[in-house]
Amino acid sequence: MKKAIIIGASSGIGEEVAKLLLQEGWSVGIAARRLERLKNVQDKFGEDRVKIIELDVKRQDATSNLEKLILDLGGMDLYFHASGIGFQNVDLIPEVEIDITKTNSEGFVRLVTYAFNWFCNNTKKGHIAVISSIAGTKGLGVSPAYSATKAMQNTYIQSLCQLSKIKKADISFTDIRPGFVETDLLNKEKHYPLMMKKENAAKSIIKGLKRKKRILIIDWKFRLVVFVWKLIPNWIWERMSVKN
Repeated sequence: MKKAIIIGASSGIGEEVAKLLLQEGWSVGIAARRLERLKNVQDKFGEDRVKIIELDVKRQDATSNLEKLILDLGGMDLYFHASGIGFQNVDLIPEVEIDITKTNSEGFVRLVTYAFNWFCNNTKKGHIAVISSIAGTKGLGVSPAYSATKAMQNTYIQSLCQLSKIKKADISFTDIRPGFVETDLLNKEKHYPLMMKKENAAKSIIKGLKRKKRILIIDWKFRLVVFVWKLIPNWIWERMSVKN
């Protein structure tokens, strides 16, 4: 039975991916700050197949909690990082930018590097998948820290992919870049174009994981958006008003 560790599984895409993997016969270890939400998934699928732990990616003890979860699950074949936050911050409130950076950069590196080293140290074939965003392809004025941290994640995974070749480690990588998905991350009072249901996004992710896609943009509409974005010269982009 294959085993997956999912960080940020108490809601949104992480929770939906966990449920789909369980339906396909996987065992999963799920982690997040809201333990009661994780317990709901465990109650539905059973303690023998679902292991849970409370974990905050911003805390130093996050890696020790991840280690406990892996041991409790009995190993891992897939590390799936779905933990992240993002807010519009046109007033550029420093505390908001710093909190986003700590979660999406510091917390991301803390746990993804642990997963990478775990696969290397155990000489085990593995798969690391992370939820980044199409926002990492262009700087968005309404969400500076979010855009910057997602671009960092894109580059970091690319670097780890190269490092795995240097180390001759058998690790696959999938950088998942969704557009707007209907999750708790978004402000319910605002309109977001081309909104996707989280259930549909999760199904597309599972398909991409099975194919070991290196970069997975969800869905075709957002692949088109990213294609157009990349054609826009920076000097034009920086004069555009992109907001929701």
